[in-house]
Amino acid sequence: MKKIITILFIGLIGFCANAQEKTAKIEFKSDTIDYGTIEKGSNGVRVFEFTNTGDAPLIISKVTSSCGCTIPKKPDGAILPGKTGQIEVKYDTNRVSPIRKTITVISNAETPTVALKIKGEVIDSSKESVLEKKDKSMVAQ
Repeated sequence: MKKIITILFIGLIGFCANAQEKTAKIEFKSDTIDYGTIEKGSNGVRVFEFTNTGDAPLIISKVTSSCGCTIPKKPDGAILPGKTGQIEVKYDTNRVSPIRKTITVISNAETPTVALKIKGEVIDSSKESVLEKKDKSMVAQ
């Protein structure tokens, strides 16, 4: 009798372990967005698209940025298996400088933390560079 109870107990534990193997998997189309060279004050909104390739609902709990100049927005609710979602990122294009930022996504996926990157450069074409001025003569300036 003890052997039968032991076998049933081990079988139940094995069944429970298999039932918990369902996991969400997050797969991004691209983990980097290149803004390229953009004008100061232009639209800084871009979107990271992803798919839940797992067999459990994907819940994104937190999305953070490496700096206050980049504001990420996580999707509301769970993303069901096979469905797609978006993480919207807004960069402050009033800052004239190169863009090199990281967005961290935390979820219940098989890989719980994913790092996404944005890059590019914001320029102000209304201002001439010092090098362009240097090439002109004093009369031309």
